Amino acid sequence: MPDIMTQICESLEESVVQDQSVPRNIRKAASEAIEHLKNKSQSRKVRAHSATEILDEISNDPNMPMHTRTIIWQVLTELERIED
Repeated sequence: MPDIMTQICESLEESVVQDQSVPRNIRKAASEAIEHLKNKSQSRKVRAHSATEILDEISNDPNMPMHTRTIIWQVLTELERIED
């Protein structure tokens, strides 16, 4: 079974970054969050927190499609559960 961090990255990549109906700034923020999650030089908790800050900032963007907002909220919930 894949690691939760890997699952989150895949979810963001498939559902947000590759979705052309999502505004560019939101796709860019999701890509940045993925980069933070993949940064193995930091602890899992730090990576999760960095990604959470980025995603939380865009989660209320009025231009975000509702299906994308739902995915972002689900990812944020999973990130909050991550411990070292």
